[in-house]
This record gives sequence, structure tokens and C-alpha cells, in this order.
Amino acid sequence: MRSMAGVPESHTGWTFITNHARVLAVIADNPNVRIRDIAAHCRLTERAVQRIISDLEHDGYLSHTRDGRTNTYRIEPDKVLRHPAEAGLPVASLLSLLVQDETERVNKPVTQHRRLRSSAAM
Repeated sequence: MRSMAGVPESHTGWTFITNHARVLAVIADNPNVRIRDIAAHCRLTERAVQRIISDLEHDGYLSHTRDGRTNTYRIEPDKVLRHPAEAGLPVASLLSLLVQDETERVNKPVTQHRRLRSSAAM
């Protein structure tokens, strides 16, 4: 089956991070990001991103202001995660794991990967 132009192919199998967390992390990285760019980064359709943003806004995790054609998103960092297993854990804690400074993004993944690989060999 061929995919429609502009729509990323879906991922099969499970993942550790939900699409809601992925979208929130992209917004945390750039509060002025376009829905099109979020969709491309997260490998989702633009419509799926719109639904996720709507979910996040409806439950108070996210809000936005509009200036012309640009949205500026604001994350509520103290809002706690929804699942009982993460009771009391704020969104900011999750985002601190998912969003890195640009300098860390360039240097950290290789070092972190080596550390994880060496500890797995123990």
C-alpha cells in the first residue's frame, strides 16, 4: 500500500514515549514551532498533531496565543502527569529528560550511548 504524499509512514510496534510526550517535547524545544514541523519531527500527520495539541490544551498542559499566522505555545511546567504511577511528577521533569540544550544535543548522545553499552555488558 502506498502512503499519501506528505503523510509519514506509521510506526509498527510499541515505543517508550507516547505521541503526546513527543509533541510536548518538540513544543518545549521551540514554542513557535509550526504544526507541520511538529508532524514531520514526530512522524505524525498534521491532523494527529492538531488532536494531540487539543488534548493537551483541554487538560491544561498547554496553551497558545496567536500573533497573525504564528502560534506561540506555553507549557504548564508544574502540571502533574496523568498516570497514577507518576503521581506528583510534574511535566517539567519529563521534559527535562526529552529536551536537551543544543550543545548537549551535539556532544551527549555518543557519550551516553557508550555509557549505556558499557553498563549493559556488566
